[in-house]
Amino acid sequence: MSSLNASQLNELESFFLIILKNNLPVDTLNWLTAKGEAVRTEEKTLQLNQAFAQIPKHVGKSAIAISKEESIELTELIPGFSLRDWSLDRLARVWLLMQVPSDDQQDYLKKINSLFNASEMNEQVALFSALPFYAYPEEWVSRAENGIRSNIGTVLEAIMYHNPYPARYLPENSFNQLVLKAFFTEKDVTKITGLHSRVNSALQSTLSDYVAERTAAHRTVEPNIYQLIEFKHSEI
Repeated sequence: MSSLNASQLNELESFFLIILKNNLPVDTLNWLTAKGEAVRTEEKTLQLNQAFAQIPKHVGKSAIAISKEESIELTELIPGFSLRDWSLDRLARVWLLMQVPSDDQQDYLKKINSLFNASEMNEQVALFSALPFYAYPEEWVSRAENGIRSNIGTVLEAIMYHNPYPARYLPENSFNQLVLKAFFTEKDVTKITGLHSRVNSALQSTLSDYVAERTAAHRTVEPNIYQLIEFKHSEI
């Protein structure tokens, strides 16, 4: 099952729909909710695949307008998650993914994986952004690991930034690779949810070697790296 219980997922789904309602014209919202109902009731993947691809055309790619109060409420619903810098099509796609029935594990995994397999860049961003909301969370570890190997900046940010999934489910080596990749690609590591809770001696050793290499090559070093190297954790 999902890392979030059914009640939490329902709350989040309703919350996302409210944000979409506040940002979309009535006819566009009606189109989206109709597609959501079609996805919930279809056996195959036609409606899901079509709607997922068509969402940008219908809802647009404008930045989401969200109030401070709504941001606080969202943090209470799912700590470490944020809609900061999200576009409307990204949120609409994540909401649509939450409509996929998950009672049949094999069918559920097949439907989501088919989207991953056929996805372009912006679709990948939405698919990886939805990691915290998928059922059977352990099944998506390899997907997340593959995403970390991506050279597409926005895809990396979808996995790294304000996403609770990696810190909760990735094994140590994979999480360490995520952090190192963040430094390699000059991402903002302060946006990695649960970073300090996952600090480990292997990560600190790797980061120390990284600093030594950059220093020897007379290259700059991101100041945050020293905080992680010196961080004291009960498990280290």
